[in-house]
Amino acid sequence: MLKAFEQFEVWFVTGAQLLYGGDAVVQVDGHSKEMVEGLNQSGRLPVKVVYKGTANNTHEVAEVMAAANTDKRCIGVITWMHTFSPAKMWIHGLQILRKPLLHLHTQYNEKIPYDTIDMDFMNLNQSAHGDREYAHILTRMRKPRKTVVGYWKDQKTQDHIAVWQRVCAGWADAQDCLILRFGDQMNNVAVTDGDKVAAEQVLGYHVDYCPFSEVMRFFDQVKDEDVTALVKDVYFKEYAVADALKDEAGEGYRRIWNSAKAELTLRALLKAYGAKAFTTNFDDLGDVNVETTGRGFDQIPGLASQRLMSDGYGFGAEGDWKSAALCRTTWFMSQGLPGGTSFLEDYTLNFDGDNTSILESHMLEINPDIAEEKPRLEVHFLGIGVRKVQTARLVFTTKQGAGVTATVVDLGNRFRLIVNDVDLIKSQPLPKLPVASALWIPQPSFEVGVGCWMNAGGTHHSCFSFGLTDEYWRDYAEIADIECCIINNDTTYEGFRQDLRVNEVYYMLSKALR
Repeated sequence: MLKAFEQFEVWFVTGAQLLYGGDAVVQVDGHSKEMVEGLNQSGRLPVKVVYKGTANNTHEVAEVMAAANTDKRCIGVITWMHTFSPAKMWIHGLQILRKPLLHLHTQYNEKIPYDTIDMDFMNLNQSAHGDREYAHILTRMRKPRKTVVGYWKDQKTQDHIAVWQRVCAGWADAQDCLILRFGDQMNNVAVTDGDKVAAEQVLGYHVDYCPFSEVMRFFDQVKDEDVTALVKDVYFKEYAVADALKDEAGEGYRRIWNSAKAELTLRALLKAYGAKAFTTNFDDLGDVNVETTGRGFDQIPGLASQRLMSDGYGFGAEGDWKSAALCRTTWFMSQGLPGGTSFLEDYTLNFDGDNTSILESHMLEINPDIAEEKPRLEVHFLGIGVRKVQTARLVFTTKQGAGVTATVVDLGNRFRLIVNDVDLIKSQPLPKLPVASALWIPQPSFEVGVGCWMNAGGTHHSCFSFGLTDEYWRDYAEIADIECCIINNDTTYEGFRQDLRVNEVYYMLSKALR
């Protein structure tokens, strides 16, 4: 198991009944313990599975579900019907359950023992029967869940469970996720705005505003020797740095030093507040006379944002709190998976036939975890925002390969999760654009992928991961009970648009019926 998730556990509850006698339930219990032990020893599951026994009647089901709700370590419940478990006995427990649910349709025995099978075996091994009864009540109750079908020892089955476990961990993390906004959103921008109250009700994130006067309180507490140590012992060792920038008398060194002070300021503030994500705004950086007063950020804290993302803090530019929250969840679910994650923005297009692509970047704030080469620490003029000055940043191009990017938009009556599979390709050098960047082709093609994203109302900001897949985001949307629109190689433009129309009717009717 990954240490990243060692504070969590997933409960395993087996459905049974006493119709077949106590001896049968004892066998069911033994099989269940063996299965849970096997799942934990497989090495494929990031979260420990804890067996919580058989549930044989309504009261036992309700008790275990109520306990799951109040146990802080429990982030989800796996249910499996070893025998025929009458589904009406699950109603009250399922009504109570607030944690994510996975229905595992499997069987203790892999093969039918043709030569020896008898009625005792049939009565005991009734998953094919019991799981359908159970699935019916889940559907009738409109209970969100993930269904995994397959033999419990198979790698494919375990991998589906592992995906769901990671999503449960991300969901649990989001339920106490505080996002701090340093400055408001960029004026008149629609897509980064949204209903913060609805977001907390539906997704769990809490969004607060933090005035820059509060930032300055932490800024004034940063010690010069700590700043110098961060520059010389970390920056100059971890990144490629030109000798000229190491000259303490030069402007480049001063800008890097000031960036380090901004990083230490933000780290201290985020830690003090217990925040897991943050946003910045390049028009709100404190005292406009910072060059003479020395109090405030003399540049956009881009380098700080890059390094904080690498350490797991969610980030959103221009006050985009929805992206900051999703960026944190993307990182949290991706822990231990290869490739890295990052906040990204659609910047400019490269029309080149079948290789037509999108340059993904931002002014500064891209996570170095997705870099192909050792990032270069550079200082260049940035002519945007309240500070048009020489600004420190990490410069690199990203790795190549398949990945997935996602965004959440507020449509007024609901949240919509939009997901696109993308293929990152090799970028040409950008000698006059010293920023971190990626170059990708949306699936199934540039024309269809972009057309679907835009028709769905997707943002220009998104949260990218090399390690996640569509399955993670489908599970996330199922747990959150929000709309999910997937764009991949199976997507057609007209089919996708038709799905959007059907979804619109569905959600309008759902709201009217409540």
